[in-house]
Amino acid sequence: MNSKTKNHEPLFHIAKRDTLPMYKSWAIRGLAILFALIVAGIVTMLLTGENPLKVYSTMVSGAFGSSRRIWSLLQSLAMLLCVSLAVTPAFKMRFWNIGAEGQVLIGGLATAGCMITLGDKIPNALLILVMIVASIVAGAIWALIPAFFKAKFNTNETLFTLMMNYVAIQLVSYFEMLWENPKGSSNIGIINQSTHAGWLPTIGNFEYLLNVLVVLGLTIFMYIYLKYSKHGYELTVVGESENTARYIGLNVKKVIMRTMLLSGAVCGIAGLLLVGGTNHTITTTTAGGRGFTAIMVSWLAKFNPIYMILTAFLIAFLEAGSGAISTVFGLNESFADIITGIILFFIIGCEFFINYKLHFRSRHKEVK
Repeated sequence: MNSKTKNHEPLFHIAKRDTLPMYKSWAIRGLAILFALIVAGIVTMLLTGENPLKVYSTMVSGAFGSSRRIWSLLQSLAMLLCVSLAVTPAFKMRFWNIGAEGQVLIGGLATAGCMITLGDKIPNALLILVMIVASIVAGAIWALIPAFFKAKFNTNETLFTLMMNYVAIQLVSYFEMLWENPKGSSNIGIINQSTHAGWLPTIGNFEYLLNVLVVLGLTIFMYIYLKYSKHGYELTVVGESENTARYIGLNVKKVIMRTMLLSGAVCGIAGLLLVGGTNHTITTTTAGGRGFTAIMVSWLAKFNPIYMILTAFLIAFLEAGSGAISTVFGLNESFADIITGIILFFIIGCEFFINYKLHFRSRHKEVK
């Protein structure tokens, strides 16, 4: 019995792309941003009737329109970058630390506790030193807890670190009520407003310059640590294959806990800068969602601390510009989030075309 069978191939298939030259990958990202602006412009006209160019110029003005706005943008950039640097070693090790939000809050809570309890008891220089140590230790311990259980019992670090966020929020909420000022106000208020005890010093007339310089130093440190240090090499090997790491004699459990100690310590520094250098108070929203946004910043930069400056700047700019859109055009924040979401969707989506390519089925004449 003779029968003809036809093989129906798919219209296209996806293949892993060889590493693209840097100029090609950035060209793809540039095109993605261009298409994002076009699509966002069309959506703007359809939903609001506003001129898209006017909307975009308002975004730029909202971020760079005055020296105060520029410094506010730099502050947002620095804090987001700091948390992004914190999660990067863990992510590079394939330890999915979703708990940076809580680690920042715990670092900030330790800072606030020092400011409130020791503000009028010890010299300011010593107080700031105690705050630095307390915030780093608190953040490191908070990150070490899920790392210990992962190393010893192979627990799910994603769920564990996520749940630790909620514990941290409740701890901050408890101490907010304990330290509320005045009583019954449900908030702490500005800590040591009259004495400025524990407030991180300003450099010249630039309120946020110290924060920016600290984060810049952390960026350089993290780049050297990940790229050139023995510890950076070891966590990379563990991330690629734990079995390989064990085969070459690495203590995987030690690497996991050591890396998370570093991740939590940097989150603690972020909490210190937010409470002691920016807000001078602590609330459940002090971290401001940076712990989750930092995941995208780190991933888009391919875990490269230098590239993270660009990705963090993009996110900070979009947030500042979106706020200006809402204010100037009288639109609600949802529309600003739509514009931001469209732009981020294209930027994230273009990573697919950088890493993969599509092979379409060619048309062949059927041979009889």
